[in-house]
Amino acid sequence: MEFLAFLQLRLFLAMGWHMQALVVSWYVYALTHDPLMLAMVGLAEAIPAIGLALPSGYFVDRMDKRKGIRIAVFMIITSAIVSAVLVQPWVAAEYGSGPVIIGLLAMIMINGSARAIYSPSMFSALGQIVPRDEIARASAMSSSVWQGAMIAGPLLGGLIYGLYGVGVAAIVYVGLMVLGGTGSLRLTPKPPIEQTERRSMKQDLTLGIRFIFSRPVILGALSLDLFAVLFGGVVALLPVFAHDILHVGESGLGLLRAAMSIGSVSMMAFLSWKPIGKHAGRYMLWSVAGFGVCMLAFSASTVFALSVAILIIAGSFDAVSVVVRHTILQLETPEDMKGRVAAANTMFISSSNELGAVESGIAAKLFGTVPSVVLGGMMTLLVVGIVAWKNPKLRRMDMR
Repeated sequence: MEFLAFLQLRLFLAMGWHMQALVVSWYVYALTHDPLMLAMVGLAEAIPAIGLALPSGYFVDRMDKRKGIRIAVFMIITSAIVSAVLVQPWVAAEYGSGPVIIGLLAMIMINGSARAIYSPSMFSALGQIVPRDEIARASAMSSSVWQGAMIAGPLLGGLIYGLYGVGVAAIVYVGLMVLGGTGSLRLTPKPPIEQTERRSMKQDLTLGIRFIFSRPVILGALSLDLFAVLFGGVVALLPVFAHDILHVGESGLGLLRAAMSIGSVSMMAFLSWKPIGKHAGRYMLWSVAGFGVCMLAFSASTVFALSVAILIIAGSFDAVSVVVRHTILQLETPEDMKGRVAAANTMFISSSNELGAVESGIAAKLFGTVPSVVLGGMMTLLVVGIVAWKNPKLRRMDMR
């Protein structure tokens, strides 16, 4: 039953989170028509998520995981309520778009700070909720729930935004987050695991990164994810594609944002039934290469249905990488280090997602939207080649 509460928290909080991301990104682009502002949205979340990752991991390993989760949930819901007020049309009409955008960026920074606490707390809690021999299946289910939220959140957000306007959409995403937050009330205490050895605070803060760098397979898997999404990710530019290239509006943006998750959920459902075992590293490398090819194809598409189909395929490739990486971390990391290793992992993921948004926005401003996506796809393929060449342990890795 506790695992169901964990999934409830993960599902509805993520639904509201991704719905909020769609609403805010579309609203910011509608106010400014500047892809560079989309880069600023990514930067506002990246700075605290990366900067606070190591300290939060240190403290998560020394505190009740349930307490860490509840602190993060409170911060997320509070920032969501404030952002819901800021996107009400009368606010921009009364005070101008500048103060609204500054306020939204501030709330996004709070979100990033909360994420630095939320991710390692949830990662560590999962290992204390389910038995070790169920970790791979539970990780796949947890990832499927997250991806399901990434489908439902943007679809619902785009639909409600298009039909009823930004104000109603904002109220709905707050409600979803509150519903998810109630799941944290059903979690039992998750006390810290006793430390096996004493270290200085400085050593502890960097332990997660040092552990990752001491494991070539983990380092290779995280590097693949970081650089592939950093260069190849297109999510930050979807408002530009929806508005200026495909001309499909808010509801179309919702489907575009959900498309990759549709592919991811489908693949993760398959992997829950038939987990990856032999040749896992090889599958991971080929899947990231497939993701890069999909980005090249997406950049060339001007047909909405084709663009959605390409993103669905890209999402299925991405799911393989996510499941392999998450399972490796759960199986290879000692329980008393999971918070710090998860925090270091959050730095990698935040770097790839939010800094990828910054890179995409700046590249689109400098070179144009389509050329920036072409460049990103080519860089992704280059990264796969380098990792495959330099990391033979990852290439030969099995998960059996």
